[in-house]
Amino acid sequence: MSHQSELISEDILAYLAQHERKELLRFLTCGNVDDGKSTLIGRLLHDSKMIYEDHMEAITKDSKKVGTTGEEVDLALLVDGLQAEREQGITIDVAYRYFSTTKRKFIIADTPGHEQYTRNMATGASTCDLAIILIDARYGVQTQTRRHSFIASLLGIKHIVVAVNKMDLKDFDQGVFEQICADYREFAKGLELLDGNSVQFVPMSALKGDNVVNRSERSPWYTGQTLMEILESVEIAADRNLTDLRFPVQLVSRPNLNFRGFAGTIASGVVHKGDELVALPSGKSSRVKSIVTYDGELESAGPGQAVTLTLEDEIDISRGDLLTHVDNRAVLGDQFEATLVWMAEQPMQPGRKYDIKRATSYSPGSFTRIVHRIDVNTLEQQSAGELALNEIARVELSLERPIAFDDYQSNRTTGAFIVIDRMTNGTVGAGMIVAKGLIGQNTGSKHGTSAHVTAAERAERFGQQPVTVLFTGLSGSGKSTLAYAVERKLFDTGRACYVLDGKVLRQDLSKGLSQDAAGRAENLHKGARIARQMNEAGLIALGAFVAPTEESRAVARHILGNRCLLVHLDAPLSVCQARDPSGLYAANVEGTVPGVSYPYEAPTDADLLLNTAEQDLDSCVSQVIELLRQRSLI
Repeated sequence: MSHQSELISEDILAYLAQHERKELLRFLTCGNVDDGKSTLIGRLLHDSKMIYEDHMEAITKDSKKVGTTGEEVDLALLVDGLQAEREQGITIDVAYRYFSTTKRKFIIADTPGHEQYTRNMATGASTCDLAIILIDARYGVQTQTRRHSFIASLLGIKHIVVAVNKMDLKDFDQGVFEQICADYREFAKGLELLDGNSVQFVPMSALKGDNVVNRSERSPWYTGQTLMEILESVEIAADRNLTDLRFPVQLVSRPNLNFRGFAGTIASGVVHKGDELVALPSGKSSRVKSIVTYDGELESAGPGQAVTLTLEDEIDISRGDLLTHVDNRAVLGDQFEATLVWMAEQPMQPGRKYDIKRATSYSPGSFTRIVHRIDVNTLEQQSAGELALNEIARVELSLERPIAFDDYQSNRTTGAFIVIDRMTNGTVGAGMIVAKGLIGQNTGSKHGTSAHVTAAERAERFGQQPVTVLFTGLSGSGKSTLAYAVERKLFDTGRACYVLDGKVLRQDLSKGLSQDAAGRAENLHKGARIARQMNEAGLIALGAFVAPTEESRAVARHILGNRCLLVHLDAPLSVCQARDPSGLYAANVEGTVPGVSYPYEAPTDADLLLNTAEQDLDSCVSQVIELLRQRSLI
């Protein structure tokens, strides 16, 4: 291999240092079958002197056996390495190749042109900065040209080079080239994501090398850049998002007792020491104490850098959480719309459970509806009940727990996800989130931005903030009595509220649960899930549960998030035994007091403590109402 740089033979360390500083451009070739995508890549590698001599000799021999270019060396064989590809003269799987020039490093993805390999093309395009769309000068804009242009724009590729190939077969006719350019521009108007200013056109011959690396003498009328000049000069640094900090936590690093850091790769934005960050979905915040790398600490870090962040406060952060600046947060929700590319033989069926992986977070979820299927050849929107292999559609997705995300067009890391089959653990789909189509209730959207009712709208309608007041205490402490009295007081003042009584729940959803600590914990957790749905509807839930253990209450609070107030009714055991509204104490077995067959762990973190033996009902109700007012909930 004869390399372009003489420095490699003179000072290898200097060459490696220079090479490390070069900017990396990822691009793909796509287009119709037999447009010359693989040949083009072979020509780029050949003319940039990135082919070893023994490899070139092997390709020359193979060209005589399976080549499709006559006496010419079939450069497509450099990337079409599968036997089936060589036998048919087509590309089936995505092939990646690396090369460099004195100005840049490149990673090329050679993608198939057949419609049945749409998933392969989408996979190759997902990480690229630029797409080269080849058009055969003999046939002009074809169906696959439109299809691959649509997928490239869908995947957020900002730079498009339309390479009109095989111009030598048209004697480099300027009129043919200009007609193809006009036809493509007319088609590109229908792609709302495709900026016309980012499209460049090049007449060339990949087989002969005209206007690929070297300028052709056969097209004196073309005054633009060669393909290689475009690749070396296209501006991609401005494509990086330096504004919105998004740091998906990949690992909690705990090498010793004195260090706790959060490792990951910065997806976008810049983080500085001292910045105040918030962890999503928990909403806890702290300031950056240090930015640690293998080579030492940094004052700041940007997109693509793998770092470990330490914080000033010990807040709970785990793998899958997202760190952002407090004044520039990602959207938090469990329902959204997305564009989905289906990649499995088994069809996607709405309602079926899948695992959804977004950056470092996992969540079970299901597709609730196919809004419309997109015909990738005509861009027509069609109705569909399921998605087959290689089909693309706009869908609605519902997750079991909320995640932080962005619109895919603004952030390709936090706006993308893959779909994993729960039985085979295989990747069956890839999606791009459309944040402007949010359907979740907790997104904080303003009026008019979504067809669905938002949390803010519910709060404005009811004049309250949703919350669950959890009354806990021994049986007989007055939990249900107080909950119903508070409900009456709130209702009479126009509030929307409802009592969840643990005893009533045992007659329905919790029927058959035991009266021991485990049974009471399960009853509480079911009640907490119901209360969470009531809070989603904007209601105030009033839960009356024994909730005997610290662990059971902690789980309930986790289910409810930050919408839970704990009120402990601390009546003496003797008073509770005298009341005995459920007859539990009368049936008590010696040695199990307090309670019946369960211990009671009094909470130490209650928001309000009431002694219902010393305070009357009205006083207790007033204190609960005052607590809600102090927290600005009513």
